[in-house]
Amino acid sequence: MQIVALREKIDAMDEQIIRLISQRAEAATTIGQLKRGAELPVYEPRREEEVFNNVRKLNPGPLADAELLHVYERIIDVMRTLQRRDAK
Repeated sequence: MQIVALREKIDAMDEQIIRLISQRAEAATTIGQLKRGAELPVYEPRREEEVFNNVRKLNPGPLADAELLHVYERIIDVMRTLQRRDAK
């Protein structure tokens, strides 16, 4: 019974995460359009380092910073791909 309740809680959290990732993707798409208009590169290592620093600072655990950064590296990679794809 406890496993079922926890899985239902995870499903509800996944719904929130998906909604937030979609909002992040919309923002990234808009940023990509602005970058194209200003002839700026999609890849901005300094900005990505800022994001990673914020993730480290905000991380309450139980994931280690390296584990959470791995998740964020993938998210950023997908957002970068989205910006490039929309440029075509």
